[in-house]
Amino acid sequence: MLIGLPRETKDHENRVGMTPSAVKTLTRHGHRVLVESGAGNGSYLADEEYLGAGATIVSRAEDAWAAQMVVKVKEPTAAEYAYLHPGLILFTYLHLASDRALTLALLERGVTGVAYETVQTDGGQLPLLTPMSEVAGRMATQIGATYLQKTYGGRGVLMGGVPGVAPANVAILGAGIVGTNAARVAVGSGAQVTVLDISHDRLKYLDDIYHGRLQTRISDESNIEEMVCSADLVIGAVLIPGGRTPWLVTAGMLPNMRRGAVIVDVAVDQGGCVETTRATTHSDPTYEVDGVLHYGVANMPSAVPRTSTFALNAQTAPYALHLANEGLDALRRDPVLRHGLNTHAGAMTHPAIAKEFDLKYIDPLQAL
Repeated sequence: MLIGLPRETKDHENRVGMTPSAVKTLTRHGHRVLVESGAGNGSYLADEEYLGAGATIVSRAEDAWAAQMVVKVKEPTAAEYAYLHPGLILFTYLHLASDRALTLALLERGVTGVAYETVQTDGGQLPLLTPMSEVAGRMATQIGATYLQKTYGGRGVLMGGVPGVAPANVAILGAGIVGTNAARVAVGSGAQVTVLDISHDRLKYLDDIYHGRLQTRISDESNIEEMVCSADLVIGAVLIPGGRTPWLVTAGMLPNMRRGAVIVDVAVDQGGCVETTRATTHSDPTYEVDGVLHYGVANMPSAVPRTSTFALNAQTAPYALHLANEGLDALRRDPVLRHGLNTHAGAMTHPAIAKEFDLKYIDPLQAL
């Protein structure tokens, strides 16, 4: 199979879809890989390393996209829609539930869109989302701590406090991978942490491992409002696999929050769990609403691209090889990978996205 690895075009997106090691595995299996020159620069992976792995370096993005399969990190930007073509297998994060324009572009151009974030095991795990959720969760606390500094627009609170002065109050909405990792860093910094979730089992798990060093609350409207309005830092860590995230923090709650409080909404790439959240970029990461600082960067892990690239590739590379070796048969035979199929030959093959945009849903096996 001819496989393309283009440079990422999203603002400050420094990750790369494949490491030289992943490319080497593909070329050893007889596949040809076209790498756009400089694709790995943001992660300090040089063209020479890709050449050594057996890749061909191409100078233009369109050359890398003129392949049977393209492997990326982030969804195509509007400028890349022109490269989409019928029969293309696009293997990347797509997050279509918050992007109608991209959804329609993939459908109109007959692209087979396989989304990392919806590849799902029988047990409900999301193996290709997990590594970036781990990174984003840990970063969310670090970023929140930074923006709580008055020099960054926050209320001037130190996460762990000092003797005689209370630590920051941190409310984490969601006890999944993102929330658990955010809690790990927040507890380690000495903050007063409360995690909210609808799952008693997840809350019991956190209660058991932290032995009272954090608080847990059932996620309902009353508890959310109470915790959010008393928090210095709110971390949105809610996930609906493939679907748009519901608003748990409403615009009406913000006037009752602490002035200079910070919201870091990790769920922003699926629409966000805070009503006033909108996607921002690393170049312009924050904005203020009702005296509350919002951070909504949708590609947060790209700030630590080398860590993120290697963590992501450790999970995605075997699936990329599976797709390269078997093509569409990999989707037909592997139910885990088939969960990742969002679009194929003009058909919408993911129920949550179809519902979000009122599109006709077609079962993936039927579409294939």
